[in-house]
Amino acid sequence: MLVDMRVLAVCGSLQSKSSNLSLLETARRVAPAGMEVTLDQDLLRRLPHFDPDLERDGAAPEPVRAWRAQIAQSNALLIACPEYGFSLPGALKNGIDWVIGSGELERKLTAVTASTVHPQRGRLGLQALLQTLSAVSAEVVGGEPTVRGDGEEAAVRALLAALEARMQGAAGRF
Repeated sequence: MLVDMRVLAVCGSLQSKSSNLSLLETARRVAPAGMEVTLDQDLLRRLPHFDPDLERDGAAPEPVRAWRAQIAQSNALLIACPEYGFSLPGALKNGIDWVIGSGELERKLTAVTASTVHPQRGRLGLQALLQTLSAVSAEVVGGEPTVRGDGEEAAVRALLAALEARMQGAAGRF
């Protein structure tokens, strides 16, 4: 039985020609039937720096509300995370910080990878992302780098299949 899935693709890089963005575009193109992969490269770019005082009156800034709504309306996330300075990019960390307290990412099914030139690259960025996602008890699928080149599309298909299988195995939970 195929579960209809709405997957929010999140690129940790803000760069317009990022290899991680390209990976997510591949995911959108090769997604299996019944899986819709949505990608809005500007979601993270529009977020203000995390500052709880911006919600003092009870209303979050509009870009934060839009970010939270996109996550809440998705069954799962697919995050492509480059490694910056042996960690995850600040824009991605900022986005996660905005939803830690509000709960949209809590226990969310989340596939993670990084577009790299070698299978040993990007691992520290992914490790930092996994540690950050543990703050919201995200149910993580994947976690390995995806090497650019001939096997990239097959690796993306395999990650999406693993995401779909986890979703089907937990029908009704997500």
